[in-house]
Amino acid sequence: MGSKAPSWADQWGTDGSGDKDYDDKLMTKVGHGSSSKMVGAKAAASAGLVKAKAAAAVGAQKMKSGTSAGIKWVKNQCQKKAFSSK
Repeated sequence: MGSKAPSWADQWGTDGSGDKDYDDKLMTKVGHGSSSKMVGAKAAASAGLVKAKAAAAVGAQKMKSGTSAGIKWVKNQCQKKAFSSK
């Protein structure tokens, strides 16, 4: 019944640091650093963020003007009822 497989602590280390070679390979594979793919991705994300901010600003302005128009309409309706009831 005895297993020759390494235990969890043997695989990952008792200090929680893991396998340094694996971590280095993973960082290289992911593109940690200033690779051209990462620079391109950052530029695309930045452009997307600028577009999202612009769209949010336009939406906020539309919401503000719509709310203002709605409040004015309600005020006018209330004033019409107040003057017509006298």
